[in-house]
Amino acid sequence: MFAASLGLAVSLVLLWLTSAMVGTRQGLCRLPRWRQESVSTEGDVIIGGVFVVHSGYVYRELAFEEEPKPLSCEGFYVRYYRDVLAMGFAIREINQATDLLPNITLGFQVYDSCMSEDRAIKGMLALLSGNQWPSPGYRCPTHPQMAGIIGETFSFLTVPMARVMGIMHYPQISHSAVSSFLSDKYQFPSFLRTVPGNTFQNTALAQLLARFSWTWLGMVISDTDSGLQGGEELRMEIEGHGGCVAFMEKVHQRYTTEEVLRVIAKIQTYSVTVIIVHSAEVHVKLLLETLYTQNVADKVWVFTAYFAMTSGLFDKQAWKILNGTLGLAPHTTSMHGFEHFLHHLHPTTSREDVFFNQFWAKVFGCKWPVGNETENLATERLCSGNVALDEKITPVFELNDLSYTYHSYLAVYAFAHALNTLMSCTPGQGPFTEGTCADINDIRPWQVLHYLKNLHFKARSGEEIFFDERGDAPASYDILNVQVSEDGLFQLVKVGTFDPSAPEKQAITVNASAILWGDGSSQIPRSVCSDPCPAGYREAAREGEPRCCFDCVPCSQGEISNDTDTAKCLKCPDDQWSNERRDQCITKLTEFLRYEEPLGLTLLASAAALVLLAASVLFLFIRYRGTPIVKANNRGLSYLLLVTLMASFLCAFMMVGHPRRLTCMFQQTAFGVIFSLNVSIVLAKTLTVIMVFTTTQPNSTAKKWLGSSIPKWVISVCCLIQVLICVVWLLRSPPFPELNTVSYNEKIVLQCNEGDAIFLYCMLGYMGLLATVSFIVAFFSRNLPGSFNEAKLITFSMLVFVSVWISFIPAYLSTRGKYMVAVEVFAILCSSAGLLGCIFFPKCYIIMLRPDRNTKQHLVGKAHFINRTRV
Repeated sequence: MFAASLGLAVSLVLLWLTSAMVGTRQGLCRLPRWRQESVSTEGDVIIGGVFVVHSGYVYRELAFEEEPKPLSCEGFYVRYYRDVLAMGFAIREINQATDLLPNITLGFQVYDSCMSEDRAIKGMLALLSGNQWPSPGYRCPTHPQMAGIIGETFSFLTVPMARVMGIMHYPQISHSAVSSFLSDKYQFPSFLRTVPGNTFQNTALAQLLARFSWTWLGMVISDTDSGLQGGEELRMEIEGHGGCVAFMEKVHQRYTTEEVLRVIAKIQTYSVTVIIVHSAEVHVKLLLETLYTQNVADKVWVFTAYFAMTSGLFDKQAWKILNGTLGLAPHTTSMHGFEHFLHHLHPTTSREDVFFNQFWAKVFGCKWPVGNETENLATERLCSGNVALDEKITPVFELNDLSYTYHSYLAVYAFAHALNTLMSCTPGQGPFTEGTCADINDIRPWQVLHYLKNLHFKARSGEEIFFDERGDAPASYDILNVQVSEDGLFQLVKVGTFDPSAPEKQAITVNASAILWGDGSSQIPRSVCSDPCPAGYREAAREGEPRCCFDCVPCSQGEISNDTDTAKCLKCPDDQWSNERRDQCITKLTEFLRYEEPLGLTLLASAAALVLLAASVLFLFIRYRGTPIVKANNRGLSYLLLVTLMASFLCAFMMVGHPRRLTCMFQQTAFGVIFSLNVSIVLAKTLTVIMVFTTTQPNSTAKKWLGSSIPKWVISVCCLIQVLICVVWLLRSPPFPELNTVSYNEKIVLQCNEGDAIFLYCMLGYMGLLATVSFIVAFFSRNLPGSFNEAKLITFSMLVFVSVWISFIPAYLSTRGKYMVAVEVFAILCSSAGLLGCIFFPKCYIIMLRPDRNTKQHLVGKAHFINRTRV
């Protein structure tokens, strides 16, 4: 909508001017004629140009007492004038060439805009009208033909020109306007440029900043539409590459010293070392000079391609501020023959060049006499043609940096190749309606624009030149470093390049050792809000501050950061863990209860000792098998119980050591069956005691039947149930070895996974039930008569057994890893040792140390013995 409205407004203005012109021809009124000087040469086809030659203008205040005067230009600079000379040099080359535009002579006409939109528009309208008094909508002279216009130098001057020329379909090629805004072909359909737009420049600049690890930045932009838009786009690109813009301040050549001091105060508020300047150089001039007077010389300036390094524009104080500056400039190659062309510049050969006298006066510090002026001869040095440029060529024209001048040269060649292609058209095969071709003697601007958009040629330097769909030339930049010697000699040194067509990591190359910073050292300055976090730490954003301002927080356990300036820590794989410094993942130690470690060795030694002890008791019982104390309560059950206790102790050997599939399958099942057998035997022995002391008739049938059958049935039935549980467990969900990475952070536990836990609970529950029943039965039979009642011993043994396993449950659940195995082994040994000690040690004591009590009378008691004798 904005573009359409502006286009309509421009059309209305043009219509009004046209009507006024018609009225002039009828004698009704007359347009004011503000004559603008231009430099021109004749030719069959003319190429127009609107350039900045003077860096400023004087706008006289209106007093409304006389007719307004046009703007007067001031601040002539050779660096700008060089672009005009390059245009003339290119046209001379083309006219002397035989392979380009044969029999056609190119001419040119150039106007100076003086950094003023007003003069830029008037110069453009003068070119479109064909005379120095603009007549919008009319082309007064029919010859020579005008192919198009080269210009403007700056984006803010180019935009209004491009709007009007787009409406009139006149081709315009800029040699230095870089604003990405101009790539919009809807608003600027006839605009082209031989330099890349801001899009690639922003990418190049962001990568350059990242190359030096500069993340905390300031920005200074020109207070123009192009500066504001370009600055915002640049900030977004910088932030997209991880940088932060602390401030964005505006400057303009019209700013007062007070306004510039406010900008400097804002700059000094922040701890920013690097400041990016996206502005034309004329707008920054006062800022740089004021920075010197304020003694602010500790900043590194980085200039976009919008800023042209112009030696003559700044004084020595400003160059001291600029020393060490980095900047981008469109890629430039040498212009063969240009220096020779400059050597032959002389007042006698450049009479038609309205700018040449100013150039000569500036170079030699002289003054051209005006009319018969002689009064200042004693104090002023007059200019003459008796001197030559010679040794002044290189320093005056700054030939070590042909930025933008080279692109002005390319713009002329672009028009020449387009016209050459236009001339080479074969009738009937042309690109226009019904295959028609354009006539070089009556060309239309839209026809030249068609050929320009489809242009592809090789420059004399060998590089390919073409315009993409946005009207931009191939993007490539040089990275320049400003180096000012102690004697004030200014030098631009190429220290890198940016080529967007290269792979991403190779797009930018910088020779850091060739850069000389402002303090004269080669040490790269730092510009960060927060120092990079070392390895092992991560960035933690500060609330309410940019993301470049952060605190460093150590990585959590199991996470690492193996590089500096890491936003977040990386989690280690499951089989690895972070080291103490949190900068490396190390393989976790594999843990299991080993044979050789003290804990495992102690448990196995204890188990072996208990096995030997149980074997010794068995040997003792076999040797004294005929004694009453051994024969009492079924010595066969005693033998069997001792054997199963030895098996219980041996279970420890299956649980200690490297878990394997076979050992995992039988660790818990063997333990469950063996312990169920132990408890069943104890229960059978308890029932035997009850039977012995409650059945008093010697020849009782019940006593005979029960005496031989009860132990067998109890043991068989009780064990069979546990065996069935374990068999189903092994068939349905057998235990297996696994690596447990959850229990410990810093190590892996190699353990046996019990499979379906319900089978484990069933096994332990059934074993607990048997133990409880045995304890209850033994407890109620403890008071049976007899001086040696085994039921009391069984009661104590089952009390120890149950106590151990009740204590085992919380201890087992509160431990992890190898200590779970150790707790279970300890419970097995203690419970089995309890049975062995409580049931058999009192008997061993009598056998070994009190044989006098190893008699039948003593075992059953006197009263009982007398009663049985009487009976």
